[in-house]
Amino acid sequence: MAAAAAVCVMDASGHVGASLTERLLQKGYTVHAARQRHGEARLGGICCDKTRLKVFDLDPFDYQSMLDALKGCSGLFYSFEPPQDQPDCDEYIAEVEVRAAHNVLEACARTETIDKIVFTSSAAAVFWRNDRKSTVLDLDLDERHWSDVNFCRSFKLWHALSKTLAEKTAWALAMDRSLNMVSMNVGLLMAPDLSITNPYLKGAAEMYEDGVLVTVDTNFLIDAHICVFEDVSSYGRYLCFNNIINRAEDALELARKLTPSAPSNPQGQDQDMSIPQQRISNKKLNKLMVEFKSKSQEC
Repeated sequence: MAAAAAVCVMDASGHVGASLTERLLQKGYTVHAARQRHGEARLGGICCDKTRLKVFDLDPFDYQSMLDALKGCSGLFYSFEPPQDQPDCDEYIAEVEVRAAHNVLEACARTETIDKIVFTSSAAAVFWRNDRKSTVLDLDLDERHWSDVNFCRSFKLWHALSKTLAEKTAWALAMDRSLNMVSMNVGLLMAPDLSITNPYLKGAAEMYEDGVLVTVDTNFLIDAHICVFEDVSSYGRYLCFNNIINRAEDALELARKLTPSAPSNPQGQDQDMSIPQQRISNKKLNKLMVEFKSKSQEC
């Protein structure tokens, strides 16, 4: 992909979208940043040359606003941001996210210039399954696995349900419309505004015990997104994380970040020194990024 090309970042209202927008501008892309009205502040904080930045108002349910933002773009980086009037992660948000995913894939199908879509999903769309503790699963959970939507509904894992249904909707449309799409199944993003209310964290204790509590920092996440977009060999789904929390000290450090006011080491509480075995693999993404970096250095 030529860096001179125009790409669309949708939704640029959130931390992922704004960070992607800034990095793409730094790499020389023209960026169509489609953002909801509450995302104005994030884009205003971008510290680089904005002459190649075009900002579009976005309504996830307004098909035309998506078409306007995509016009003339060769690629799309898509991540869902809840509308401001629907900030809570509940059963309803799954319907909202699925509808938004359907709209954006349809808009891409009607935009002739779109060559590639990078669809940001979640690692939670991979590991919430009835058989996740089964010893029969000798292999790591990876991109071939999907969370069980009935399991997610039963335990009210709304974030996992939303991401699973939205990603499956996107893949169904991508295949039906012959769209070139890759998805990024992202771990818990260690963003500056991360808090205990993040919906990804529901079931965190079980994730830790199962060896699937994975995190990703912003720089790695952005590098990975751009890698899968620019590398013509990328395909399918990619689990995206660069850290796993499977030691007691790592879990305590995360807890301190989420609840800074809590005691750093509660007295009278025995610390479990067992280390859950890692049961989730990001080998596919790591291999792609190493090979992409090698090819870039040769050029």
